Amino acid sequence: MKSILSSRQLAITIRRLAHQILENHIDLEHTVLIGIQPRGIFLSDKIVSEVKKLLPRKRIQYGKLDITFYRDDIRKELHKANHTDITFPIENKNVILIDDVLYTGRTIRAAMDALLDFGRPAKVELCVLIDRRLSRQFPIQPDYVGKAIDSIVSQKVKVEWKKAEVVLY
Repeated sequence: MKSILSSRQLAITIRRLAHQILENHIDLEHTVLIGIQPRGIFLSDKIVSEVKKLLPRKRIQYGKLDITFYRDDIRKELHKANHTDITFPIENKNVILIDDVLYTGRTIRAAMDALLDFGRPAKVELCVLIDRRLSRQFPIQPDYVGKAIDSIVSQKVKVEWKKAEVVLY
């Protein structure tokens, strides 16, 4: 087991990601933030909290997206769905998808498919805490990255939110 981000580094990284999003979307007028269920929600909640600190009077459109039935790699098993909570239109909006770890790209592909049920965004960007660069099965790259790592297929990256750290197994 190897530590990738300590709790202090994790807090700084989340703050940086919030700042980077605001650099590109200064007023968030035409931008929505969407966390991917289930694990991306922990990160998206923290990023939205940081953005609210930076823009206390601004209304932030924040939703949560369940992709369970859009995945192409779990069809043989019955899975318990999470909850989608998107109460605003995404038509012609800039959508920032937020997830914890980008690995094969299958989760993000499924999220983009699921998004189309809510309209056609003007643009979709991706924010991830950890980018496992060498494992992609789809041509998907993040726009905002907490930390990029090189890992082998047999290794696992685990974001331990209760301990506030990221580890490589």
